[in-house]
Amino acid sequence: MTTSAARSDRRISPVFLGIVAVMAVSGWAVWTDFAQRPGIPLFLFVTAAWVVSLCLHEYAHARTALHSGDISIGSKGYLTLNPFAYTHTLLSIVLPVLFVIMGGIGLPGGAVFIERGRISGRWKHSLISAAGPLTNVLFAFVCTAPFWLHALDGVPVVFQYALGFLALLQVTAAILNFVPVPGLDGYGVIEPWLSYRIRRQVEPFAPFGLIAVFGILWIPEVNHVFFDAIHALLRALGISDFTTYCGFDAYRFWQTADPVCALSL
Repeated sequence: MTTSAARSDRRISPVFLGIVAVMAVSGWAVWTDFAQRPGIPLFLFVTAAWVVSLCLHEYAHARTALHSGDISIGSKGYLTLNPFAYTHTLLSIVLPVLFVIMGGIGLPGGAVFIERGRISGRWKHSLISAAGPLTNVLFAFVCTAPFWLHALDGVPVVFQYALGFLALLQVTAAILNFVPVPGLDGYGVIEPWLSYRIRRQVEPFAPFGLIAVFGILWIPEVNHVFFDAIHALLRALGISDFTTYCGFDAYRFWQTADPVCALSL
């Protein structure tokens, strides 16, 4: 009975499989230019791929916590990859998708409740926090690989735009999540090494960290500096500013398309 329950706790959710199916079908539609308006399947492909990465981000936290000593993780449904099993679906799924739609910013939320008292050792606590953004680093590696490997021959331009924009989301997610702001994973990495007094003083601000970072990025000067750095990194990996710009332009299919991007399709 215990083994059966443990297996059910790890069984991949049909919800997650459905999201993967949407990603696959819409990705095929983008690749084959199946739709008259490529922006719609591109939107579905990037959004579904982004949600898949969010699920795997949270799964990485949960799986690392399980192996570190929190055996309650399985019963909470975190290992099923079901986005609706998270403690705060709003923080983990809804807000990150809205951030992408509004500003093209990849910023996962935090919603896996880990019973830290079951886990001993500061390094384990730090690794649990780092596991999520490291997943985004892996996604960024996969998305950028065709560009820096110069393996784009035969790849449709619109799919290159989608992949470039998705790479931008993963890079921003990884970098922003490693910022040591309360409520983000970067703070979780260093928190075990701080004094009890500092942790208690900072704790009340944790629920507002995600919103604060997003709000700061809306300040034009900060936004320009941040994205200049992001685009410089992406250029070093072979992804041009034009590719990511047109990817975001096509993603927002409900707006009038930039004629320069439209002509390149």
